[in-house]
This record gives sequence, C-alpha cells and structure tokens, in this order.
Amino acid sequence: MRAKDIALIGLLSATLTAGKLALAFVPNVEIVTLLFIIYSIVFGIKRTLLVSIIFTTTEIMIYGFNTWLLVYYIIWPALVIISGIIGKKVKTEYGFAFLAGIYGLSFGLFFAVSESFFYGIGYGITYWVKGLPFDILHGFSNFILVLILFKPLKNTLDRQVEKYI
Repeated sequence: MRAKDIALIGLLSATLTAGKLALAFVPNVEIVTLLFIIYSIVFGIKRTLLVSIIFTTTEIMIYGFNTWLLVYYIIWPALVIISGIIGKKVKTEYGFAFLAGIYGLSFGLFFAVSESFFYGIGYGITYWVKGLPFDILHGFSNFILVLILFKPLKNTLDRQVEKYI
C-alpha cells in the first residue's frame, strides 16, 4: 500500500465517523450508507472494505463493545461489496437510492437476527417489530439522501480522484 492510500483510507474513515456523529441527534437519519456506496464506486471495493473495518472499529471505541458490533462487521462490508458490484452496472442515482432504501429498511432485521442468537428468537422478533417505525424512517431517509446527494458527491469525488491517481 502506498502512503497516499493509507492517508485516503484514514480520511474516508474519519469522514464517515464525523458524518455519523453530526447527524446523531436525528433518529435513523444517517449519511454513512450514502458515503459507503459512493466510496465503493469511486475508490473501489478493496480500499472501501478497509474503510468499513476502520469505521466499525472506531464505532466500538466510541460506543463500547456490545452485540451490535458483529452486525456492523458484516453489514458495512456487505454494502461495500454490493455497491461495488452493482456500481459497474447501475448508472443512475435511482438504483443506488433503491439499494440504500432497502438497506435502511432492513437494518433492524439484520440486528434482530443477531440478537436472536444471543437472547432467543422471541427477543429478536420483539426487537425487530419494536424498531419497525425507525427502520421505515431509516429506509426513507436513506432513499431521499442518496437521491439528492449521490450525483453531486460522486461528481466531486470523481474530479478529486483524477488528481489523486
């Protein structure tokens, strides 16, 4: 790895953490999904997978060790891989907005499955049903954020990558 790659991965990880913290006061409205999608397309899957691991590890340092960390180590790399793969085929922001919306909508379900392993299936179902209003908001806000911000952010980063590489 080049020093430029290490610096880039650090900056992208910090941007994700700062973006999440900046919107933490708004329930289930986040910019992390949008940024992971764009980073996967612009900077590639390999770099962005490292960013997802660093981001998740940073989250653990901020919020502490708990069962949610297992899902974070799966869900963010999965989004990176899916985005990187479909990024070669999907050319409009609508496909990515749909992906982000579905991801936000199913976020609680991913955690419910994980919680079921630790506390039982009843707890997992209760966890998921109780969180459905937040998941709906999460999916809707992800869809809207990607629809509005995908093109301008991607175009800006594309221009910067030309200078970087």
